[in-house]
Amino acid sequence: MTDNKNTDTKQSKATTPSSPDTHASHSKAAPNKPKPATRSRGGLILGAVAIAIALGSSGWLFYHGHQQATVLQNTLSAQQAQIARLEQALNDQQQTAAKVRAQVIDDTQTRLAQQDNTLKSLQKAVAEVKGRRPNDWLLAEADYLIRMAGRKIWLEHDAQSATALMEAADHRIAQLNDPSLMPIRQAMADDITALKAVKRIDRDGIVLRLTSMQQQVETLPLANAVIPDAIETEKPVVSESVNDWQTNLTTSVKDFVDNFVTYRKRDGNVVPLLSPTQSYYLQENVKNKLDQAMRAVYQGNDALYHEALGMAKDWTLRFYNQDATVTERFVEQIDALDQQRIGIDLPNKLKSQALVSDEIDTRLRRDIAPLTGGQS
Repeated sequence: MTDNKNTDTKQSKATTPSSPDTHASHSKAAPNKPKPATRSRGGLILGAVAIAIALGSSGWLFYHGHQQATVLQNTLSAQQAQIARLEQALNDQQQTAAKVRAQVIDDTQTRLAQQDNTLKSLQKAVAEVKGRRPNDWLLAEADYLIRMAGRKIWLEHDAQSATALMEAADHRIAQLNDPSLMPIRQAMADDITALKAVKRIDRDGIVLRLTSMQQQVETLPLANAVIPDAIETEKPVVSESVNDWQTNLTTSVKDFVDNFVTYRKRDGNVVPLLSPTQSYYLQENVKNKLDQAMRAVYQGNDALYHEALGMAKDWTLRFYNQDATVTERFVEQIDALDQQRIGIDLPNKLKSQALVSDEIDTRLRRDIAPLTGGQS
């Protein structure tokens, strides 16, 4: 570019006619005319370089733009794929939510139906209660008391408590003031009379006495060994006659020999002393028999009661000292308890129980019948 400017300046100066020097220089420069061709070639090179640079820049811009377009296209494809996945997940969630909503609606409808049925049942129950007479509750309470009296009789053998329960049930029926229930009251009066006729036994008192005797067993003294008396034998006597010297000699020798070894014959059973272990087992066995007697008292088993006391008395007489005062009193207590009869004759059934149950069933059927017909 600088060379071109210089050339143009020089040309302008050569064409200016204002100065003689200009003519001179022009005349001198006339022989060098081939220089403009050289200058044109340099301009072409510079132009080609400029074009090449422009083309390179355009190619680089095109390549860079293509790369950015490719990246943008890949990013767009990835975003579209992600959007598709999100749309699919959203559709799945919507379907799941629809299923859950439908299930919730079904459950709610089922619960509402159940509550509706429960409400209807409650309404029917209220209507049934309103339709009954208030005094029917007294009859139901009397039936419960009679059933409890039966359990007291046959499970616990407690006639006294059963009598009190029957009297309470009779009082409930009396409050009804219903003449139609007179047969039931008559049956209850018979049951109460039968229960009062049962012999009363102080079971608690008997059991307390047996418990006290169990504690006395350890204080009973054991008997010593019992040895029967030996049979007395007559000893031969030496005579004073000289003629009996042979007999006297034999008698003296025999008496001398008998002094070394003494042999006595005894008739009868020898009761030996007990070891500590045997003594412990004896005490436990006597206590066990007294415990059996206590269980027999609550069960009303008269045979077992007397059998257990009899064995306890037998062991006491055989193995404990009969001369001791403690043993004598222990045996006396056993005899006193053995004289009591614990078996009682309880009624096999209560006449009033079936009558009250039948009356309640009759009233229930009568009250529920209209409701059943209206429901159908």
